[in-house]
Amino acid sequence: MRTVQEPGRSWLLRLVIAFALAQGAVSMARPAVSYRALSLGADERAIGVITGVYALLPLFAAVPLGRRTDHGRCAPLLPFGVVLIAGGCALSGRADSLTAMAAWSGVMGLGHLCFVIGAQSIVARQSAPAEQDRNFGHFTIGASLGQLIGPMAAGYLISERDGAMARTSALALLVSAAVAAVSLTSLRRIEHRCAPVARRAEPAAKVPVGRILRARGVPAGIFISLAVLSATDILTAYLPVVGEHRGIAPATIGLLLSLRAAATVACRLVMTPMLRVLGRTALLTTTCLLAGLLCAGIALPVPVAVLAVMLAVLGFCLGVGQPLSMTTVVQAAPPEARSTALALRLTGNRLGQVAAPASAGLIAAVAGTAAPFVMLGALLIAAAGLGVRGGRRDRRAGAAGAVPAEPRPGRRSAGRDRA
Repeated sequence: MRTVQEPGRSWLLRLVIAFALAQGAVSMARPAVSYRALSLGADERAIGVITGVYALLPLFAAVPLGRRTDHGRCAPLLPFGVVLIAGGCALSGRADSLTAMAAWSGVMGLGHLCFVIGAQSIVARQSAPAEQDRNFGHFTIGASLGQLIGPMAAGYLISERDGAMARTSALALLVSAAVAAVSLTSLRRIEHRCAPVARRAEPAAKVPVGRILRARGVPAGIFISLAVLSATDILTAYLPVVGEHRGIAPATIGLLLSLRAAATVACRLVMTPMLRVLGRTALLTTTCLLAGLLCAGIALPVPVAVLAVMLAVLGFCLGVGQPLSMTTVVQAAPPEARSTALALRLTGNRLGQVAAPASAGLIAAVAGTAAPFVMLGALLIAAAGLGVRGGRRDRRAGAAGAVPAEPRPGRRSAGRDRA
């Protein structure tokens, strides 16, 4: 039997570049969709519906895609996702009705899901257990870079002067489609072939979803991820609406969203030393709690400079949840169902992306545009509480004689590392 050489790190760098471009396209398109919908006469409730549709198709497709990836290759999902992202962006720019915009927003969301499931599964499959926190942290830097560049580019392209918002928002969507297409150049040979010995002699039975969800650590990882992503998503979609009501220019809103993303990049660059000092449970809990308070603070009519500081600290805090929740879910799930577990995590994310914007739209219509941020604050504080509870349960299990997940000298116990 031939052996598989240990893969180098170039695949991770190319994956980060591709993810940065794909996420940049989506992050440019999301505020552009909101501004284009506003130019077509949308109100806060309509913005919430369009934002929710982005997550609707992925909500039903995530688990089947994860099942497929558990028993096959991951890489084909990446170019397929890019094609859907580019198509959804371009066709949103050509749409002339809110219904059409909602539909193409859903196509964009499905493409993003395909790309993320494939990419996350590659990282989980090609990373040693001790490297997963680091590699997932580096992988999500790609998302943060995209979230940094995308809103800034959208803010630069979109102008509301002289009634130009419809035209300039359409231009931003077409540019985002081109950016997504460029990511295809980094996807060649991104996945390493496994040797025959690494494959199962017989097809593995499907692990029931209920068993995956009952694994200790999986529900907490899913909920924390849902809360963090909902915060990021509603910030992207609703900060333009807040800016319209407070008289903040689109270019300034783009800079504020990019500042938030830059702080997230900074967080992920220092993730490893923070984990050494605090441990996973304390880091997740502290950052979720602080992020919840800052999200609620956005509802206050603060000056733009204060809002910028709040968004920078909020972005740093939000940078922790996604990579650590990926590692938590991967390590807690059965080995033969890790892609499905990651897909369930993404299903939770998309459920939040459907329910949170729809709820935000209703709340904004009744209580004002700043009210959804109070809702986000409560969601993140609940995630912090769940992290504390999970950490206590794991410490009790360790005291009762639980075996560490990876018994290596000098390594922390599973109760310390899992959320």
